[in-house]
Amino acid sequence: MILIVDMTSKKESLGYYEFVLPIAKIVKRFDKYDIKPYLKVPSLNLEKYSKIILSGACLRNSPRDIKNFKWLKTYKKPVLGICAGMQTISTVFGSSLIQCMEIGMKQVKTKKENILFSGKFKAFELHNYSIIPSQKIDVLAISRNCVQAIKIKDRPLYGVLFHPEVRNIEIIENFIKIT
Repeated sequence: MILIVDMTSKKESLGYYEFVLPIAKIVKRFDKYDIKPYLKVPSLNLEKYSKIILSGACLRNSPRDIKNFKWLKTYKKPVLGICAGMQTISTVFGSSLIQCMEIGMKQVKTKKENILFSGKFKAFELHNYSIIPSQKIDVLAISRNCVQAIKIKDRPLYGVLFHPEVRNIEIIENFIKIT
């Protein structure tokens, strides 16, 4: 079973329909899933999940208070953070946020071989911030202005700044297929 973490402010909000449910639609073809708000995650038994996906959130929302994500430091199974999810993972592992607004289709270029994607491709962007990566992070892809994808060096924690649930759903499918 896969846990989808709702990084939006409120269930049934526009953000929930825009960022969370499209991920669930993709995951549903491969596995069962639970959707839980980010504030509930620290109290869950995360070991029952094979993977975790952190959704994106609305532009006005910055990454969540990292105290709610301390579990990322010890969780050993695959995690994929999308947009606010990537920003949150990066912050937990010592990165800084920088202003880097991108909206619409942008060219993304792979910088480091990885299991999620390769080459150059167009991706849908909707974010205010990117990151200055810490030493614990490998940069997997960039756009002209922003770090677009990362991996934590010592475990299967990935992040993408763009929205593969909108375009490039094969990235989420590739993540789901990680063993």
